[in-house]
Amino acid sequence: MNLWLIGIVITFATGIPVLLQLLKSHPRGLIILFFAEMWERFSYYGMRGILIFYLTQHLLFDDKTASAQYGSYTSLVYLLPLLGGIVADRWLGTRKAVAFGALLLVAGHLTMAVEGRPAEQTLTYAGQSYAIAAEGRMESRQVHLVVGGQRYAFGPGADGGLAIKDLPAAAPLPAALPKGSYTMAVKADPFGRGAFYLAVSLIIMGVGFLKPNISTVVGQLYPQGDPRRDSGFTLYYYGINLGAFWAALACGALGEYVGWWAGFGAAGVGMALGWIVFMLGRKHLEGHGEPPAPAVLEQKVLGPINREWGIYALGLLGVIPVFFLVQHNNLVGLGLLAATALSLAYIAFFLTQLDKVERERMMLAVVLIAGAVMFFTLFEQAGTSLNLFAARNVELGSISAAQTQSFNAGFILIFAPIFAAMWAWLAARGRDPNPTLKFGLGLIQVGLGFLVVVWAQGLADAQFRMPLFMLGLLYLLHTTGELFLSPVGLSEITKLSVKSIVSFMMAVYFLSSSIAQFVGGKIAGLMGADTVGGQVVDPGAALARSLDGFTKLGWTGVGCGVVFIALSFAIKGWAHGVNDPANHTQPPG
Repeated sequence: MNLWLIGIVITFATGIPVLLQLLKSHPRGLIILFFAEMWERFSYYGMRGILIFYLTQHLLFDDKTASAQYGSYTSLVYLLPLLGGIVADRWLGTRKAVAFGALLLVAGHLTMAVEGRPAEQTLTYAGQSYAIAAEGRMESRQVHLVVGGQRYAFGPGADGGLAIKDLPAAAPLPAALPKGSYTMAVKADPFGRGAFYLAVSLIIMGVGFLKPNISTVVGQLYPQGDPRRDSGFTLYYYGINLGAFWAALACGALGEYVGWWAGFGAAGVGMALGWIVFMLGRKHLEGHGEPPAPAVLEQKVLGPINREWGIYALGLLGVIPVFFLVQHNNLVGLGLLAATALSLAYIAFFLTQLDKVERERMMLAVVLIAGAVMFFTLFEQAGTSLNLFAARNVELGSISAAQTQSFNAGFILIFAPIFAAMWAWLAARGRDPNPTLKFGLGLIQVGLGFLVVVWAQGLADAQFRMPLFMLGLLYLLHTTGELFLSPVGLSEITKLSVKSIVSFMMAVYFLSSSIAQFVGGKIAGLMGADTVGGQVVDPGAALARSLDGFTKLGWTGVGCGVVFIALSFAIKGWAHGVNDPANHTQPPG
């Protein structure tokens, strides 16, 4: 309850100044995009906060499989914007793409509420099978082995097997089950699993149409060189995290205390509200985001079907291959590799058509995209390894593990307005750090976030649980690092990219997150612990494995940050004054 009260105070204390700034000094269209993206992010982060627990506890995937499945889903979420950006640039326009994507997202999130029967797990020993009984969700989950109609708790055995507690001597199996003496089997509900894959496929396709294009419209609201642009993107980022903050609290609580269907269903309702806000407020976009050639969309492509409705039909049909692709992590990896190679080849070819200034600006954009890959590989551990770490090895007190996902968003609500004012203040005085330097500082902070938890491992209690404030400190450092990098990256891509491919470059920027999600899922799987019925068997071993992974991630972040800081002095001229207020010119169209 305290976290809810804190949330209300943070929202009112920070939200009122943000809204006043939006109304006073920014285009009216930013308000519409602010609230539309706020509800879209409510839906996404509401689902993300409980997804890893749904995979490990409802579908009973082991940690490695669940993390890889999570990585497949989230990487495709950021990969499909490549296509959505191209479709919007060439035919549909960003406004129509956003509206269609939002409808797909509503359908996908509501389908997630169809959970089906939970998967069932059995332990087989000496030819006899015993059911695993589970109750509760997330960190409150309780798992027992059923022997002779009675339920028995269990823990780690001395040799890595299982030790069954209070088992009678006359029981048909020993109290200590050596590793390798038993097998575990999972029986899934085909309908429930199929509904899950259909739901995430709709979400993936919906994000593909919506994500690159709504950010592009934000950039189009500001003339080239407008000093308000970075501030505007940071305020827009505030809207994103306002949705994420309340999603973690609301969907996390509903998912744990009511049911998976309630947590996922609330995310769907949030997305529906986002679509309504966007449709009602599109007149305030000042004509931005319209199709590049409206007459082309009216051309008939198949009988009475024109090009616009043909694109919508292909978007729906595209859900079918995504449905099969999302189930195969290795194929997703190959798809990412192909998308990366094709994107780099297209950019390399495009560079040959540009003059020196445009070429170096585009090259700087590519460098920033590479930095984003490094940053988000570490940062996006939040939904997998850090979420599981919170449930298994953190003393949570009165909050749930899923609600710790609100820490990052809550810190952004506090610090985003401060950072927005700071960047504007520095820019007005010609002291704004160049974007590569900001990226380097962001990378160092995300690395330090992991390291402070590692350095505090001596604070773990007898149940192998770390203090909650250390996890909070980790998220604080991740948040300040994010504010140095993420909103700045979004803004820089819209400024550095050649106008004719700006949506494509925004999609490539999101491709960096796609790569990071995939790699991050693999890394999270390496930190996974042994589970039975979705509950960790040995909390001590789980803590040691997590801290070992955090050590490697932490020093990788710090090292990459140092490299970017050194690089910033060599390539700072590649921007060619794109951030200089003196170059404030109104772009055509």
